[in-house]
Amino acid sequence: MGKRIFYFLLTNILVLATITIIFTLIPGTWNYIQADGTLHLGTLLIFSAIIGFTGSFISLAISRWMAKRMMGVRVINPDKPMSEYERAVVEKVHRLSRAAGLMHMPEVGIYDSREVNAFATGPSKKRSLVAVSTGLLQEMDDDAVEGVIAHEVAHVANGDMVTMTLLQGIVNTFVVFLARIAAFIFSRFVKEELAPIVHFIAIILFQIVFSVLGSLVVFAYSRHREFHADRGGADLAGKDKMRHALECLRMYTNRVRGDETSISTLKINGAKKSSIFSTHPNLDERIERLA
Repeated sequence: MGKRIFYFLLTNILVLATITIIFTLIPGTWNYIQADGTLHLGTLLIFSAIIGFTGSFISLAISRWMAKRMMGVRVINPDKPMSEYERAVVEKVHRLSRAAGLMHMPEVGIYDSREVNAFATGPSKKRSLVAVSTGLLQEMDDDAVEGVIAHEVAHVANGDMVTMTLLQGIVNTFVVFLARIAAFIFSRFVKEELAPIVHFIAIILFQIVFSVLGSLVVFAYSRHREFHADRGGADLAGKDKMRHALECLRMYTNRVRGDETSISTLKINGAKKSSIFSTHPNLDERIERLA
């Protein structure tokens, strides 16, 4: 789990640092430092929001495309001949999506992995994807599969992908904002000729520190939305099926892969143990709350 958290944080930090450097090097973006050497906080906040939300919205826009490539998802075309198990998955997704009030059916896909897992992603309810692993289809019975799919459809219906993006954008905004204020203060304590380079280096370092702290908010919301999706899945498929699905998932937490760090928050099954750095709550707690 530690390796997964490290790479998740590193990915976000590198994206934010890259965008920061690009915007910093664009002429005119230093205008939040006024002629008298003081900070214009209003300008800085706008600048921070542009940087903070740019990466988040880019990630959201390409989320479905990226998930397909990273996970090797094979999208099932409902208008073409399908195998029996493919038809069963598509039927469940479409039936539960209609029950959730979705006007547009999500794309349905299967990815080849022995992990017992599933995920939902996409930039909007109209352009969403629900994918399940071959391991899940092989190990789970029909009721458990329906519970898992109901959970993922609930994520789509709740608009969790967009909400997570907005939250990450807000967190990134304050990371950039506070990092630049801290760097500005820090650069006041060095020689004037060294101040610009110290200020620039301090920005990057403070962004790393604040990004780690900000990630705690993102992880906390990620855990919260799993409880919410469990309740939504129970409403769609029935509490018994949702509970049965979680109990089955608990048997296969040792199969959860830790190398797909950027997509780990999307999956239904997380690490066996939970902490403040976990994207998912402990399955025992999820089952208990569902009761």
